[in-house]
Amino acid sequence: MTRRALTRRFLMPAWLQAYSLRFMPFADAASPELPLGRLLRLSLFQAVIGMCTALLVGTLNRVMIVELQMPAAWVAAAFAIPLLFAPLRAFIGYQSDTHPSVLGLRRIPYLWLGTLMLFGGLSIMPFALLLLSDPPEGTLWLGRAGVMLAFVLVGAGLQVTQTAGMALANDLANEEKRPRVVALLYAMLLLGMIISSTLFGWLLADFSPTRLVQVIQGSAVVVVVLNLMSLWKQEARGQSRGAREKQGFQNNWRRLMALPKMRRFLWTVALGTAAFSMQDIVLEPFGAEVLGLEVGDTSALTALSAGGALLAFFASAKWLERGIHACRLASGGVLLGLPAFAFVIFSAPLESAALFRIGTFLIGFAGGLFSVGMLVTAMSFRDGVESGLVLGAWGAVQATAAGVAMAVGGLLRDGVAELALHGDLGESLTSAATAYSFVYHIEIYMLFVVLIALGPLVRQHNQESSQGSRQSFGLAEFPS
Repeated sequence: MTRRALTRRFLMPAWLQAYSLRFMPFADAASPELPLGRLLRLSLFQAVIGMCTALLVGTLNRVMIVELQMPAAWVAAAFAIPLLFAPLRAFIGYQSDTHPSVLGLRRIPYLWLGTLMLFGGLSIMPFALLLLSDPPEGTLWLGRAGVMLAFVLVGAGLQVTQTAGMALANDLANEEKRPRVVALLYAMLLLGMIISSTLFGWLLADFSPTRLVQVIQGSAVVVVVLNLMSLWKQEARGQSRGAREKQGFQNNWRRLMALPKMRRFLWTVALGTAAFSMQDIVLEPFGAEVLGLEVGDTSALTALSAGGALLAFFASAKWLERGIHACRLASGGVLLGLPAFAFVIFSAPLESAALFRIGTFLIGFAGGLFSVGMLVTAMSFRDGVESGLVLGAWGAVQATAAGVAMAVGGLLRDGVAELALHGDLGESLTSAATAYSFVYHIEIYMLFVVLIALGPLVRQHNQESSQGSRQSFGLAEFPS
């Protein structure tokens, strides 16, 4: 398809046609098989993922801990349980590869199933939160059960939707354009988080339980609308049925684990992700309880963190193209994480919201560098294993580690807070900041462990470099 045809397809204004599409980010991701308009419409499912993530981690965690006075450990468990479905991502991907649909659809049924899960979870959540905000006698358990069910549905929906959507994008894009297509999808995820968290912050600036319910209900409607737009006529009917090999998944998984340094790689991904994610559940409550930030202000923190990750994504593309090794890039992210966490810690005694926001941005940037580096490393494992399975394993380990880390972060916050407020840690540590500071100190120690784990991987890539291998990342194949 010509550039002029792409311009017409995207319905660009006439005055912009003189400048062509060369100035539009990701315009070169389009192809005759996947025109730009269709590609942008497909990417809407990633915006939905970003919106739901911003709602859960950027808004509801603070509301449940601070406004509803729920234990951080219980809230962390509610957030972590859905993420424990993440190990199923590799299996879901394999199932959609071989889905024996009567209509010949492989990916769309899973996308629709994920959409229904998201809508169901977000529909239940407002009523459960109302019960928690002012529970009649004997109904507290019902509110907590409702919240837990809502989080399970939303979490499972996120995993299913994202896995099937990324697989569909992989099917539609040709081999040449696939890296740019997947890069666009990841950028859309971060943009969805930034825009949504900013909008949530504005809508909840004058917080009330009723306003929160309206925001969640509106989000449920947006999920269905955007996902319907995303999947509409994206997959042709009448495709040949997939063939499922007996014990095919188990056999492929064993081949994956037999690759050199694969186990060390996955452990490094798990440790690094946990180190950057443990604070996710306590970041907004820290801003509220220690620095006195309002709900709107803490909701906007997600935009800061996602903005840092998006900047890291583009910076990584430049640095990788100039020849920096992926594992060295990841190591740079880990090293940058040390002052980032320190900024957050010191914002409490200095009573500096600005320093807190700088630390939040740097955490997102450092975590983004680490994620990009580990992803590019995952792409280097090609010996007899499909790339989808490798990336599925990468995503599953990453999401599972994040879930466990958030649960641990909430438990540590509650446990240390109990000791500190009762004076068991000494008079100088009786402030509310002590428990949060403890979590961030643990993360700093974990980053040092990650650096040790990265050492052999860095040496391996140095050896490959001396043999003439080169890594490329043209805003490359970056999934969620």
